[in-house]
Amino acid sequence: MGQSHQAEPVSHFRNHLKDLRVKRGLTQGELAVGAGITRQAVSSVESNLYLPTTAVALRLAAVLGCHVEDLFSLAESNEVLEGVLLGNLPAHRSATSAVRVKVARVGTRTVVRPVAGLGDVLSYTVPADGYLIEEAGRRAGGKVRVRLSRDRQAIEQEISVAGCDPAIFLAGEHMRRHKDQTSVVGWTMGSTAALQALLEGEVHVAGLHLLDPVSGESNLPFLRRVLKGSGYEVVTFATWEEGFLVRPGNPKSIRSAADLSDPEVILVNREGGAGARLLLDQRLRKAGVKASQVRGYDHHVSSHFEVARAIAEQRGDVGIGIRSAAQLFGLDFVPLQSARYDLVVPKAYLKSHLALAHLFETIVSRPFRNEIEALGGYDTSETGTVHDLRKGKG
Repeated sequence: MGQSHQAEPVSHFRNHLKDLRVKRGLTQGELAVGAGITRQAVSSVESNLYLPTTAVALRLAAVLGCHVEDLFSLAESNEVLEGVLLGNLPAHRSATSAVRVKVARVGTRTVVRPVAGLGDVLSYTVPADGYLIEEAGRRAGGKVRVRLSRDRQAIEQEISVAGCDPAIFLAGEHMRRHKDQTSVVGWTMGSTAALQALLEGEVHVAGLHLLDPVSGESNLPFLRRVLKGSGYEVVTFATWEEGFLVRPGNPKSIRSAADLSDPEVILVNREGGAGARLLLDQRLRKAGVKASQVRGYDHHVSSHFEVARAIAEQRGDVGIGIRSAAQLFGLDFVPLQSARYDLVVPKAYLKSHLALAHLFETIVSRPFRNEIEALGGYDTSETGTVHDLRKGKG
């Protein structure tokens, strides 16, 4: 019996199609007509989203007057690039171990982050893009050199997202199901920190959930105050339920923020600027409870899952989080509000980073929406809705 072979990943090849097309003075449309394919297909091949079949590769080479190997070649190993280090290097590692890093091309910047920054689970499941070399004494914000372990073009197609919704990784998996080799990497941050990372050119997309207590509107009032001009798209990822995560059976009978003043109740808080922290502070003020009256208020963690894990491990009694985190860790959930989780992306990135269009096409697809709804606490009826940042516009 013959052996079956899996298709070679796009990341294993170097793609020179665009360079040769431009050198020949052809537009994508002209090349497409000559090769008998669509212009969109040419664009996707040039963007390294997928490899053409042998027949299409031969036709492209014929139009350009070159050999197939001039267009597509095996990726070179050990390529080195320079970038800006973000985040801290792992504090405890052996002298001989290399530092695994993720690399992203954001606008005109190349940013480098240690894979360890993804957390204790994802750092073992998300592959590195390369390894730091000559990193001794390097600090966040400094220049570092990286020896790549993947094709550079594939790395430059990666999408870097800052926010606190772990479901963003599922979007990357659904993109790959449709032969899109783009990776989506989510860096866990609170809402205001995520937006700051976007403004500083550290990520392509920021996710946030900040409900305005006066208008009852999600995100837009805050974004209108912070973002200047109309150079951003705001797209809804989903609406989710936020509330108190409590131990199974809710043994402390926690129903409202007023119950957090009980000295027997231990809170697991979020960091300042997180949407969950802002919600907590709003509810405490409304209940007339001071932060100093809440046991554990000054102890904070950095994600919905970390809140849930701390409560499941009985290191706390209650925390603000999302329903899906409660379900994952077998906790009870006391709903407080529904809030919209929106993605913010500079319009310039949508033009320069073509994979972003595929991300937004993926999140509105029915298979993806079915999956995140099954996580619990997600409503995707508004997913994909684009919001206008101009005042008075939805």
